[in-house]
Amino acid sequence: MADIMIRTLLLLLTLSGLFVCTYTLGVGINYGQIANNLPPTSHVSALLKALNISRVKLYDADPKVLSSFANSDVEFIIGLGNEYLPRMQDPQEAQIWIQEKVQPFLSQTRITCITVGNEILGGQDIQLAPYLYPAMQTMYQALVNLGLHKQVYVTTAHSLQILATSFPPSQGAFREDLIQYLQPILNFHAETNSPFLINVYPYFAYKNDPNNVPLEYVLFEPNPGATDPNTNLKYDNMLYAQIDAVYSAIKALNHENIQVQISETGWPSKGDENEFGATVQNAGIYHKNLIQRMQKQEGTPANPSQPLDIYVFALFNENMKPGPTSERNYGLFYPNGNPVYNLGVQAGYLPRINYDSASWKNGLSTFNLLFFLIGYLIFA
Repeated sequence: MADIMIRTLLLLLTLSGLFVCTYTLGVGINYGQIANNLPPTSHVSALLKALNISRVKLYDADPKVLSSFANSDVEFIIGLGNEYLPRMQDPQEAQIWIQEKVQPFLSQTRITCITVGNEILGGQDIQLAPYLYPAMQTMYQALVNLGLHKQVYVTTAHSLQILATSFPPSQGAFREDLIQYLQPILNFHAETNSPFLINVYPYFAYKNDPNNVPLEYVLFEPNPGATDPNTNLKYDNMLYAQIDAVYSAIKALNHENIQVQISETGWPSKGDENEFGATVQNAGIYHKNLIQRMQKQEGTPANPSQPLDIYVFALFNENMKPGPTSERNYGLFYPNGNPVYNLGVQAGYLPRINYDSASWKNGLSTFNLLFFLIGYLIFA
């Protein structure tokens, strides 16, 4: 009986034309793996395919992940860990890394970018700062030597801590002590036509000063906004103001044509008592509104013709991340595949990942896919 019902519903969906519709988040996703309860990578591949997510950012070059996405349309940013930077001063080490971590997968998996380190500048480990730009150079030169530099670009991801000034956006400026490192990196981006990556979290501004930072302003909700007195441009959310501050800081170092991409942004669904605003409701509002902005392909007030390019952090909650509770609760999904909150579609129909179910061995079962389509066809 169940089989007959499924066939009937599939036929009705096909005849009605609904089967050609897809639900898409419209953003890239950060796939972190600091956890001991995550589903197998083959299951994750099926999940992202169902969600129509085609851009994934890793923090390493996990061969299991890259192999699981072979012959898919998913585009990967892979990461060279911070610990590798001193070794990558040696051109031979850089070439070996690419030959082992990148080259074997390129024929079947779309790897388009290597991030050399994550949040090196402005972080705790200042000893690594002098190694960053040389490592980027050697990695790029290794790609050139292997004939891969037009297929894979090199960049690095920064935290917003590299800014000395972020408001008003037109006065955005880098920290003086970091300019010696940032100037050659910006020159590198200009020469190789690669983007400047920044991790931006309006949540932190609200958490640190909830009495003076309006919640609506950081959540993209209706609010009076803030006006830049120098340009008279109005900002109705903090993320756009922070992005334009980065553009201003880059311009102050005499670069006009470097694209800024958001390599991380997100909002935790749970936090400690002093982590104000870390709730399921706020996380859902932030991501839902962000995704709606992304689907409009709009730019920021100071850069309206440059559509936003954003990777959300993160795909799953990661239960082994150190630090406060919020660090383990940035995921859009629980490890079992259920959404943490409603992203603007009918929740509850995302195929649950059952580790004992044979239906997941070859991706989503027909039954789960059917109900996924029914629940997720229309974006609110």
